[in-house]
Amino acid sequence: MKPLSDRVNSFTDSVIRRMTRISDACGAINLSQGFPDFDPPRELMDALAKAAYAGPHQYSVTYGAPNLREALAQKHSRIVGRPIDPESQVLVTCGGTEAMMAVMMSICNPGDKVLVFSPFYENYGADAILSGAQPIYIPLVPPDYGFDLALIEQGFQQGAKAIIICNPSNPCGKVFTREELLAIGALAEKYDAYIVTDEVYEYLVYEPHIHTCMASLPGMFERTVTCNSLSKTYSITGWRLGYVIGPDEVVEMAKKVHDFLTVGAPAPLQEAAVIGLHFDDSYYERLRALYTDKRAYFLRGLDRIGLKHNVPQGTYFVLIDIRDFLDLPRFRGWTDLEFCEWMAREIGVAAVPGSSFFKEDVNNLIRLHFAREQATMDEALRRLAKLCALLDKGCRAPYNESSTSTRRLP
Repeated sequence: MKPLSDRVNSFTDSVIRRMTRISDACGAINLSQGFPDFDPPRELMDALAKAAYAGPHQYSVTYGAPNLREALAQKHSRIVGRPIDPESQVLVTCGGTEAMMAVMMSICNPGDKVLVFSPFYENYGADAILSGAQPIYIPLVPPDYGFDLALIEQGFQQGAKAIIICNPSNPCGKVFTREELLAIGALAEKYDAYIVTDEVYEYLVYEPHIHTCMASLPGMFERTVTCNSLSKTYSITGWRLGYVIGPDEVVEMAKKVHDFLTVGAPAPLQEAAVIGLHFDDSYYERLRALYTDKRAYFLRGLDRIGLKHNVPQGTYFVLIDIRDFLDLPRFRGWTDLEFCEWMAREIGVAAVPGSSFFKEDVNNLIRLHFAREQATMDEALRRLAKLCALLDKGCRAPYNESSTSTRRLP
C-alpha cells in the first residue's frame, strides 16, 4: 500500500486522552484530563431533560442555533464593549477544539508561520501542522511564565501571520496582563497579523489577577479571533459546545470549514445550553469562589505531602516538579511519560507529562488538575503521599488537611 499522510504522521495521539485511557484501565484517580467530577448547574440539566422530549432532534442551522448565537452575541458584546452580530460574527462549533481548528484552517495557507507560546495546550501544534502552517515557539519562562517581547517581534519579522494566545494559559495557569496584551497587540498591528485567542478558562482566574479579553482592547477586535467553549464555565465538557467570535470575513471562512468538517453541533445540547448564557453575574462569582477554594485546598495538600508545584494564576491545573524523583536510582533515565504511566499504575493517580506541552526539552514536570470534589482530592493526596515517601526527605506521615503554606517551583 502507498504510504499514509506525512502530515498526520508527524505528531502523536493526544497524550492527555491517552492518560485518561490508562487511568481508566488501572482504576486510578484521573487528574490528567481536565473535567469535573460534579454535575453541571441544575438549570442546564433540567433544560436538557426538557429538550430530550421537546427537541430539537434534527439538524440545527449549520453554524449554530439562532437562539444560542444570539445569547453568545449578547454575552460577548458586554465583554468587548461593542455589538456583536449573531449572523455574521458568531459560529457554534463542536467544542473549543474544533473552533481553533476551523480558525487555523481559515487563516493559514501551507507554509505560513504562526507564533505559539510554550508551554501550550497540545492541540495547538497539531492544529498548525494540519493547517499546513509552521509554528514558531515563544517560551514562557517560569516561575511566573513571563515572555520576551523581542522574541515575538522577531517571529513577526520572520513573517508570522498570526499568534495564538491561551488566556488563562493551559497548562501553566498564566493570566496575561492587560499591559502584556496591549504590547502583543501593538506588534500584531505593526506587522498586520491576526491574534487567535483561546479563552475557555476566562472565569477561572484567581485574585489579584484579572482576565482581559483581547478583543476588548482598542483596535483589537478587527484582528482578533476569539475561540471559546461552554465546557469549563458550565461543567459540561461532554456536551462539546464551542464557538468562534471575530471579524465577519474570518468567521465566514470558518463557517465553511465547520460545515464540511462536522456539519453542526448537537441540536438538543445547543437548546439546553442557552439558559446558562443568561445567568447573571452571581453565577460567575460563585464559580470563581468555588475554584479559588479548590485551588487553595489542593495546593495546601500538595504542600503537606512535600510536592513542589507552581501557583496557577488561572485555570484548574497545577504543574508538579518531579525532578527529585527522577534522580532516584529506580527512575533514573526515565521520561516523564514513563513516570506518569508508572504513577497511574502503582500510585493510583493519573497525571499528564509536561513534555507534551513544551517545545523545550522539559522532562521534570507533570500536570495535575483540581476540578474534583473534596473527597476525591483527599484520596488523591493520600495516594500521592505514598509517592513522596520514596524520597528520603519526603513526608512520611499520612495525609491530612492542615498546612496553609504554598511552595513554589524553583
